[in-house]
Amino acid sequence: MSTQTISNTSSAAAASQRTAFPRSLAGKVALVVGGAGAIGAATSRQLAAAGATVAITHLDTERDRAAAQALIGEVGGPHSAHVADVADTASLIALRDMLQARYGRLDILVNAAGFTKPVPHADLDALTDELIDRMMQVNWRGQFAAIRTFATMLKASGDGLVVSISSIAAFTGVGSSIAYCAAKAGIDVMTKALARVLAPEVRVLAVSPGVVDTAFVPGRGTDFNDKVKASTPLKRIGEAEDIAAAITACATMLTFSTGHIIQVDGGRAL
Repeated sequence: MSTQTISNTSSAAAASQRTAFPRSLAGKVALVVGGAGAIGAATSRQLAAAGATVAITHLDTERDRAAAQALIGEVGGPHSAHVADVADTASLIALRDMLQARYGRLDILVNAAGFTKPVPHADLDALTDELIDRMMQVNWRGQFAAIRTFATMLKASGDGLVVSISSIAAFTGVGSSIAYCAAKAGIDVMTKALARVLAPEVRVLAVSPGVVDTAFVPGRGTDFNDKVKASTPLKRIGEAEDIAAAITACATMLTFSTGHIIQVDGGRAL
């Protein structure tokens, strides 16, 4: 067999591996920041089912500790849970050192931590400086800090992936508060900018949900969900598993995509 034939055969084999559907995540390590939340937990389950070893972060509260430990017990295997706060970069750096010592690698980072508080858009005085700062600290700075902290490990993977949670509020301007909309618009810009600077070793994507049936937004109940369902083309609101499926697809299917924001909203933004 000629050298050219061998080269062509190897290229074909590599291409076949890249386009396998779905791509296995066996041997990969994924970190789900905010893994004790509804979307984070659903994502952790799906990444583990795809073969990845999953580490999750949670806040140091009784509720989050219990949720995280229940999730780790449910998925079993070599997965782990760790206390960290995206608003505290020192805790992220400590986590990075811990993951390096425990697993020796990181291939996937999912930014699923977030915070919001409903504020009517017309009530300008209710959107205080303190609330604006907290909204940006957790929803934008925290996601950037996580990427900054783990960028070296993701680059070392050679096949790194970052998926951040955005929202259609980023471009519709309709969301729990004006500050929340602005923070999510910042996630979209960050995704595009970091996709350029971290390539080719790391792909950077964002998943942009519409309304999702979780307890993320305080005060939203059945009446709100029913109203949204009626006005959404697919006639239902999203489930945490819908968002998790899109995140998992970024790792297992969309391997030639970077810098994009993927809408998962049932057509609500139309």
